[in-house]
Amino acid sequence: MAALLRAIRAGRAFRGLCSVVVAPTSNLQHASLKRGFSCAHLRLQDESTSNKYTHSPGQDPATASQGDSAANPLADESTRGRHSYQDQGGEQDEEYETEEQVQAKILNAALEFVPQHGWTLEAMAAGAETLGLSSASTGMFDNGAGDLVLHFIAHCNSQLRETLAEQQKQVQLGQAEPKKTADFLRDAVEARLRMHIPYIETWPQAMSILLLPYNIPKSLEHLATLVDDIWYYAGDRSTDMNWYSKRAALTGIYNTTELVMLQDSSSDFQDTWNFLDNRIQDIVNMASSAKQMQSTGTAVVQGLMGAAVTLKNLTGMNQRR
Repeated sequence: MAALLRAIRAGRAFRGLCSVVVAPTSNLQHASLKRGFSCAHLRLQDESTSNKYTHSPGQDPATASQGDSAANPLADESTRGRHSYQDQGGEQDEEYETEEQVQAKILNAALEFVPQHGWTLEAMAAGAETLGLSSASTGMFDNGAGDLVLHFIAHCNSQLRETLAEQQKQVQLGQAEPKKTADFLRDAVEARLRMHIPYIETWPQAMSILLLPYNIPKSLEHLATLVDDIWYYAGDRSTDMNWYSKRAALTGIYNTTELVMLQDSSSDFQDTWNFLDNRIQDIVNMASSAKQMQSTGTAVVQGLMGAAVTLKNLTGMNQRR
């Protein structure tokens, strides 16, 4: 029907041309002929433009667009390769999403199912399904459950970094009093560890995943970033050996406090925070370089001993009660 309408309209335009060229040619008629060709060309162009967006009554615009593309392979070239994503509310997002963005959405959704399924592909599949995706979407993750744990750690570190940056901004604007170094370090570590509480029962499993050889480099990278952020916002700008010793000491303290937390049955993990208070004072009270190096070495040894405790936790020898 659309093709028939186009043919009729083209015929009308052509008849206009014929009425111009039948008369004898004079200078005035040459001008009329020229105007006739111009009008006919514009009319045909307008008809072509209007037909491009014409679809049958009652036909869905999306379906009509697909039909036009099939009839003309060059039509609507700009929309090719775009993907749509249907969220949990059923709304369509027509903007293109990269594979990394889709993966991040799946991992964020999967965290809701970790308390039920643990740090597993099952939790990731459940998260994908809430987004309207197939459970087979877990095939996008080369590292399996390791990607879920590392994503959670990176997300928590990012949240803490934003919090510390906001606190620093408030201090600079005079809206808050600066904290003492010991208080700042203590509060920062506690705030970060509290992010584990919703997943505390399954966290030994997460730690076992982090101890796998192919996850260790990324795990250490996240830990180093966390410790460096805390010291940076605490005001540390050292450029000598103190830079390394402070971060090594805080790394050991963070690891050991995390392990204490796994076995802490006190109300709101109060024993864990008391332990943290004592360890933070060890850093602040470093007076001489000799004492500093000794304390740093002690903290690192504590971290290594904590790894052994972790292995016991993972094998069920020392579960949190």
